[in-house]
Formats: sequence, C-alpha cells, structure tokens
Amino acid sequence: MNLRATPAQLSTANASFEADFKARLHWSAETDAGIEDVVANILRDVQTRGDAAVLEYTNRFDGLNATSVASLELTQTELKAAFDAIPADQRDALQAATKRVRSYHEAQKKANGESWSYRDEAGSLLGQKVTPLDRVGIYVPGGKATYPSSVLMNAIPAHVAGVEEIIMVVPTPKGEKNLMVLAAAYIAGVSRAFTIGGAQAVAALAFGTTTIPKVDKITGPGNAYVAAAKRRVFGTVGIDMIAGPSEILVLADGSTPPDWVAMDLFSQAEHDELAQSILLCPDAAYIAQVQESINRLLPDMPRAAIIAKSLNDRGALILTRSMEEACAISNRIAPEHLEVSSRDPHRWEPLLKHAGAIFLGAFTSESLGDYCAGPNHVLPTSGTARFSSPLGVYDFQKRSSIIEVSEAGAQELGKIASVLAHGEGLQAHARAAELRLR
Repeated sequence: MNLRATPAQLSTANASFEADFKARLHWSAETDAGIEDVVANILRDVQTRGDAAVLEYTNRFDGLNATSVASLELTQTELKAAFDAIPADQRDALQAATKRVRSYHEAQKKANGESWSYRDEAGSLLGQKVTPLDRVGIYVPGGKATYPSSVLMNAIPAHVAGVEEIIMVVPTPKGEKNLMVLAAAYIAGVSRAFTIGGAQAVAALAFGTTTIPKVDKITGPGNAYVAAAKRRVFGTVGIDMIAGPSEILVLADGSTPPDWVAMDLFSQAEHDELAQSILLCPDAAYIAQVQESINRLLPDMPRAAIIAKSLNDRGALILTRSMEEACAISNRIAPEHLEVSSRDPHRWEPLLKHAGAIFLGAFTSESLGDYCAGPNHVLPTSGTARFSSPLGVYDFQKRSSIIEVSEAGAQELGKIASVLAHGEGLQAHARAAELRLR
C-alpha cells in the first residue's frame, strides 16, 4: 500500500488564506440524528427498566452472554490480580505515572481547591466552603484501543479532591478485559468497576439502577453515543465536557529536528481519521523538511492508514510571516495540545492565551503529557479552550458561599439591601433586612 500524507500547505501571505484556513478548521460537531434517537431510547429504557435494560444492551452491543449486571462487576480481587499479572515494566510505569499525576493534582488542590474566609471591618465572616462530590462515575473507553492512562487521569484528581466513591465503567467487547486498565483501576483506587459501556453505561451512572449506584458527575471520553448520552443527562448529573476529535498544534521556529515535529503531528493523527494536526512556522524551508520527514516516516507507522487520512483531510502546514503572527493564529484555533517547539519557548508563552495544555520546548513532546508528566490529559477540544479548562481537582469539588453577618454589619448591609429590594418591588426582602436594624 502506497500511502501518502500531504497536509494542506497554506500561507498567511496568500489572499485566499482566511477562506482556506476556515475550511481546514471546520468540523461539524452535529451528532447524527439516528444516533440521537438511539441514545434517547436507551436512556429512557434504562431509566425505566434499570438493570434489565443495561444487561440487554450490554449483551447486544458487546457480544456478551451475561446473566446479571452483578456478574459484570469487577471485584477488587480481580483488579489486584490484574496488577500482579502485568509485566514488571508496566507495573513500574503505572506506579511512576500515578505518583507524578497525584503530586501535580495535590499542588493544584492547594492552589485553588481549599476553603477560605475572611472577616470584614464590621466583623462579618465571608468565605467559600469547598466540598468534594460524594460519588463520581468515570467512563473509560474500550474496544478499538485501551486507555489505562485515562483511568489515572480521571480517578486520581477525584481522589485528591476527596471523593468518597469512584465508579468506573469500561466496555469489554466479546468479554476481552485489558489487564493494564484493570491494574490502573487498582492503583488509582477505583471503588467499584463494571464492564459496561456506551449510552447504557452513562444512563446507569446518571439514573442509578439496583446494582449500579447513581453518581453526581460523569467524566471521561467516549464515542459519539457516549458523547450524545452525556449531553442528554447533563442537569441530572454533572459532566466534565463533550470531547471532540484529538488536536495538536505545533508552533515551531525551525530549531527542532523535523523528524521530531513530524512524529508529534503523527501522535494525534493516529487517534482517528477526524483528528487534527497543524504546524505553524515562519520558515518555508523548515516546513518542507517536515513534509519530507512525514513522507519518510509514515510507511513504518502501524497506524499509517489512519494517520494519512487524518493529515490529508484535516492536517495543515501553515507558513506565517512571523512567530508573533503564529501565536495570534494559535489563539484563534485554541488547540487541545499546543507545542511551542522553539529554542526560546518562554519568549512566546506570554503571547499564548488559549490552549488546553501548553508544552514548552523541543524536548516536551505531547505524548509525555498524555502519560506521565503530571498535568491532566483530559483537555478541551474543538476551540473550547477559549472558555474551558483541563480536567482537574476542581471538577470533583463544589463550592458553597459562607456568610455570617455581625450585628454591626447588619446595620450597614440592611440599609443597602432595603433600598435595592424596594427598587425591585420585593417588599418582604426589604422588610426582612429592616427588622434587623436598630
């Protein structure tokens, strides 16, 4: 098979750039109407019939012959056995990654995940009480690929936040269980785990069944059916985000070996055909070198067909007038992963406002962030980094305001509240404040 990957080559100097740029970025997040109908029916059925519906859909879609939902639960003994069964290098890697991810999220909690209060000049206490969620559900994809790293990235910040119970769901098509996923669940301290997936798993977590407890929030990525289900149950439970295709943007000044950049573009393109890999660079000769590296390296990639289609359909190598312009374009894209592949990345970082995660310097490949650097790899996609953040400890907490008004404080605040309440025509509000005035 003679596969070729030729990302669109664009230049900001061309008159057609804006139109070409928008066309390349375009991705429709609209879910197929058929998927929406299927998901709506599954959610309704699980809400009505509970375990029976979950069992029926799991057997049908995953090719199982389970006799009860209880039989689909993974025991702690099974998780421990998986941990003991995997090769030593995999155990060591999971433990090392766990340590780094936990350390990062503990620092995150200390920085912005703790309660605080102060007293004003009148002695009134004002503050914020930070409380962990009671129970969360984490969705771990299964089937085409397995993601033990996603177990760590979802379960560890939940633990650090103080969540008491973590329920994991993971599909096991034809009953095939991935030992690394189970081992990761053991290391990360998952409370209960069920081998179910799809919309029926989301429904079970959102509504609860006899066997599967109802959760307060669902996190983790999945296919189009999972995304549609999460969207529909939002409000009944919390969700983290609706994930789109994977993205990487490499901002390069031409100082990084082109093979490195080509492989970094591959690292997201290999996820699926809709993934997007973009290079922004002010050096035309360097862009040509990266294309040459793509041509040479692609045939040796096991997922070459997926990479080629992704790069051909959605990839782009963009020649900019300057690194400053490249930074401005990057902010417009707001990519999931942003690599600043430069000999002086800290020069450009202050110009970068919108990205899920920013990787500074040639040695900081996106893949290190996916597995073991420490920060969370669950990141906003499809431009939502303009207003969304990576999954973090804060996603597993909620905040309550604390107000304790002193007698002296009530005299000042009561007068203000009275005026505003009368202005809104809410006399009982005003009277409640006025009664406390001397």
